[in-house]
Amino acid sequence: MVVPVAATVPSMPPRSGAARRLTGLFLLGAAGLFSATAVIGQSSPGAADAETEEGIPVTDALTREKCGACHTADAKGNLSRISWVRTTPEGWDQAIKRMVRLNGAAVTPEDARHIVRYLAGSHGLAPEEAKPVSYLVEKRVIDETNIPSESVRTSCAACHAFAQPLSWRRSAQEWKNLQDFHVALYSQADAQYRRPATDRPGAVFGETEPVVNKPGAIPVTAGQVALEYLRKVAPLRTPEWTAWEARKQAPRLAGKWLVSAWLPGKGKYYGSFIVAPGATDEEFKTSIALRSVTGAAGLTATGNGVVYGGYAWRGRVTSGATPTAPDAIDQPFRSALTFSPDRKSASGRWFWGDYQEFGYDVTLTRADGSPTISAVWPASIKAGTKGAQIHVYGDAFPSGLTAKDIDLGTGVTVTKLVSASSGEIVVSVDAAPDAKAAVHDVSVGSAVLAGGLPLYRKVDYLKVTPETSLARLGEAGGKRGIGYAQFDAWGYDNGPDGKPHTADDVKVGAVDADFSVEEFQATWYDDDVHYVGKLSNAGFFSPSIDGPNPQRSGNRNNYGDVWVVAKARTEKDAQGQPLTARSYLVVTVPAYKRWDNPGVSE
Repeated sequence: MVVPVAATVPSMPPRSGAARRLTGLFLLGAAGLFSATAVIGQSSPGAADAETEEGIPVTDALTREKCGACHTADAKGNLSRISWVRTTPEGWDQAIKRMVRLNGAAVTPEDARHIVRYLAGSHGLAPEEAKPVSYLVEKRVIDETNIPSESVRTSCAACHAFAQPLSWRRSAQEWKNLQDFHVALYSQADAQYRRPATDRPGAVFGETEPVVNKPGAIPVTAGQVALEYLRKVAPLRTPEWTAWEARKQAPRLAGKWLVSAWLPGKGKYYGSFIVAPGATDEEFKTSIALRSVTGAAGLTATGNGVVYGGYAWRGRVTSGATPTAPDAIDQPFRSALTFSPDRKSASGRWFWGDYQEFGYDVTLTRADGSPTISAVWPASIKAGTKGAQIHVYGDAFPSGLTAKDIDLGTGVTVTKLVSASSGEIVVSVDAAPDAKAAVHDVSVGSAVLAGGLPLYRKVDYLKVTPETSLARLGEAGGKRGIGYAQFDAWGYDNGPDGKPHTADDVKVGAVDADFSVEEFQATWYDDDVHYVGKLSNAGFFSPSIDGPNPQRSGNRNNYGDVWVVAKARTEKDAQGQPLTARSYLVVTVPAYKRWDNPGVSE
């Protein structure tokens, strides 16, 4: 089974739209435990008969044995309820645990692993369906701006992440069953569903006009809008799933993979990810070797992983070291990756921390024996630069290379091949003063890294990432861990159109900046900046202990919200002032509730 992770019931209402959306994602309340997992309620006689859609038969013998006692089978091999839902490995893992705890299902951990693997493949999601909600299993800090309407938010994302329902595909009847199940268990769900709808997701229904509830008519409710929306965007059968069922193959991933990774606060890493076969076709053993492009300490570690549905990797890794700090790179970590259908690349996150707040953004590229580029450093080059040294990392670079074999795009001239080995090439380059801001491909012979080298003319503005985030206060006595936060400042060129925040802007890379906190004006005189915690000059935020704090008015806790401000050390605006940007940070109470985390890895 899996390791418990924290979740909590908020002790105060959020005070802004961003805080509310973050609350939906990270402050899972008691209702969130089952609203995510209540895919399958206790089976009732005739449930399958009520279905008008074609189900997905359950063919695995153990799954039929363990689940069939309650979920009745029909002549086509369908099991009631189960055959009309699809979801992620995490979703099936949660559902099985719920059956064990509430309904006494006799399932051993070994049985559960087998059933999850089977259902994640036969009743799972296609890669195209899973990718938009991958941030949930990758534990990313994200402001869910994908909620299409206030009515849908009220019904589906007031208690948990919107990615929870979007991680499922159901028949029309099963979506209604889920709503009914919420009403039966949670009074607040009934109240939320019954609220008059204030809007509709127009893009879904082909309309933009607000709901008009005529006098005397039964009003359209938020629950009805949400139900209609989910039936529309997440039906049981989709073209993506039909195509994936036909093309799905065993995950033949053994071999060498090249790693390109970014760790907030610590920068760029590159290296190798060696995958060896495990006990079954879906299991693998791994070894990792990472190096920092800045010469900082690297990482050597081993682990294991399981692939669900032919593409969804879940794993664990440990270096065997004793970490010296919460953000130390030698911490044991979990991994959630999505492999491409052609099994030539993967992307995802390796993460750790009491709230999974630390982690690498990872891209893997298969090293198949042909020349392959995985990463380039520095991250960008400025127009007019002369004699810049560019490092190209990869695998199987041929011997006998010359400067003419390396191409960095129009306006960038390779003047000298400084050094070359099978895994790293160093070149000296000049960038033309009149070169246009653009993202350049990097080529070494036949190998190409698309978009590997941005060229910029000027850093026009900054962004702080994450743009909205959440940290957790610690608890006196250390009973519950602290939820930290790490911020980076990124520079952008306005691009050819000269306008900021448009599609042609060029992301230059991380910018050296000094970080500080400023008051977020939500409540007069609450002075959150003095109580919520400390932010280092390098952007590492350490929250305070929870409280209550006698130094605060009303003996309040140390929660609050603040701006995290980055001031560039060298980049200036048109008036000669340092470029600045800011990010919104909510500092909330510890996670007082814990349950099995919605993740699988072994």
